[in-house]
This record gives sequence, C-alpha cells and structure tokens, in this order.
Amino acid sequence: MRKALTIAGSDCSGGAGIQADLKAFSAHGVYGMSAIVSVVAENTARVIDIFDVSPDMIAKQIDAVYEDIPPDAVKVGMLSQPCCMAAVAGKIQEYQMQKVVIDPVMYAKNGCPLMDPGAIDQLIETVIPLAYLLTPNIPEAEKISGIQIQNQADMKEAARKILAMGCRAVLIKGGHAVGDAVDLLYDGEAFYPFSAQRIQTKNTHGTGCTYSSAITANLALGYPLQEAVGRAKTYVTTAIRHSLAIGNGCGPTHHFWDLYRHGLSGDADLLD
Repeated sequence: MRKALTIAGSDCSGGAGIQADLKAFSAHGVYGMSAIVSVVAENTARVIDIFDVSPDMIAKQIDAVYEDIPPDAVKVGMLSQPCCMAAVAGKIQEYQMQKVVIDPVMYAKNGCPLMDPGAIDQLIETVIPLAYLLTPNIPEAEKISGIQIQNQADMKEAARKILAMGCRAVLIKGGHAVGDAVDLLYDGEAFYPFSAQRIQTKNTHGTGCTYSSAITANLALGYPLQEAVGRAKTYVTTAIRHSLAIGNGCGPTHHFWDLYRHGLSGDADLLD
C-alpha cells in the first residue's frame, strides 16, 4: 500500500487540516499518517483558539514516521509560527523528502488568521524553496508574490514570481475569482489550466486542505504532477458538489461521496 504523511494543524470539527487530509488520503486508498503542528479549536463558524505544538515535538513526530513507515509523498499545511516552519523545514531537508506538497495556509474559511502575518518572510525563505508543489489560493498568492491578482494574466505573473523563490512548481487556485473555478499550474516551462464549473454553495470548509492532500495522495500513487493535479481537481470538485450542510457556518466537503457509492476501483494495481 502507498503511504502519505500530512504535517499540519488539527481541526477538531473534522472538515479541514489533519482530519481532512487523512480522509482524502483514505478516499484514494492511501495509508495516511500525521504530524500535528498546531491544535486548533475551530468549527464551521469560527476559530476559538490555537495551541502550537513545540518544535521539538513536531520534529519527533516526523522522526517516528520516518524511522518506521517512510511515506511516498508528504503534504505540509498550516505552519503558524517561524519556529514551526524551521522545525518542519529542517526535517524535510534531513530526510531529503522529494514529493512535498506545501499548502501555505494563512486563513481559515471564515477569515480567521492561521499564520502569524510576520511569518511570511520566513515562509518564503525557508519553506517555499523545499516544495515540489506549492498550492496557494489567490489571497495567499498575492501575499507571497506581492502582486494583486485580478485575472489569469496576473495569476501567471504571480506564478512566475513564486516559482523564482525556489519551489519546483506552483498551483494557484482560482476559487476566490469569479466565473468558473480555474486553477493554474506552472512548472517553469508551461502553464496548465484546470477548470471546473463553479458550484454555488457556502459549504467549502477545508477545500484547500482537501485539494492539496488529494494531490499528495495521487503523487504517492505514482501519478506524474499534471495528472495528479487533474485527478485531485476532479475529486475535490465532487466533494464540493456533494458538500455537507452541517454546522452553523461553512460546512465541510464530502470526502467519501464517490467511495460510498462506487467503492475502490481503478487503482488496484497501485495499492499493493
């Protein structure tokens, strides 16, 4: 069985963070493991509080995974403070992690900050250069690149600037734009758009976490980057289309809708 590790924050309401990542891994038939960076008391409506795990404990969780069950791909999510970033970056380098998908989570779906605004420079200097793929949404891409994004030309300019920071590829997600949800992948040689009809729903809690972890799962299964993104885009669109109207805020996506109806199929040769 292929294996994936998520290094991120924990969402006690189950829709985002570590919980969403593990659900997405499982939905793809990938064995999921986790290293918790922050414990977040949140629900669909608000973030109540954040407790950051010590850098030493973050490092030891990653050590525990790598000494026993080395993953085939790694997803990195919420890193709230520079010390958390330094701990994770150090372990990425120590274990020479290759297929690392980094989702630079800055805000919860309800707008509550999940990253210290003063930590963006540290993110750019120590974390982004280690990414096989960086997956910012438009507001995150604007913060990282310093470019205001109003159209696809701006997305391309921001992608070029972000790629120059050292990551191998960048996927700017278009969920915050108008019209169809068009994401733009740039690998330094070409741009690849991934489009889906926009779904009119408020229940999108955890979509960014789910999308990046679905990409990670597909990379763990052996798919090349462009195909991994395309498969993940189809998966997250289905999860949004059948999202769950639970909670008082933005409800979560349905990570297992397709699995509940069709079971595991198509990847049997990759699961052994």
